[in-house]
Amino acid sequence: MAYKVSDECINCGACESECPSEAISEADGKRVVDADKCVSCGSCASVCPVEAIAEA
Repeated sequence: MAYKVSDECINCGACESECPSEAISEADGKRVVDADKCVSCGSCASVCPVEAIAEA
């Protein structure tokens, strides 16, 4: 199951650099996860400083 970024995202970018499948990008002032690329590893969620990323 892919991860999803909530509205709590502060757009710091920490998650994007951690993603091994390059599934995270910026859109509309926050980060978004491409569900087709996400491998559900949880790396992004583990580095999010505001806990804005969780399994969808």
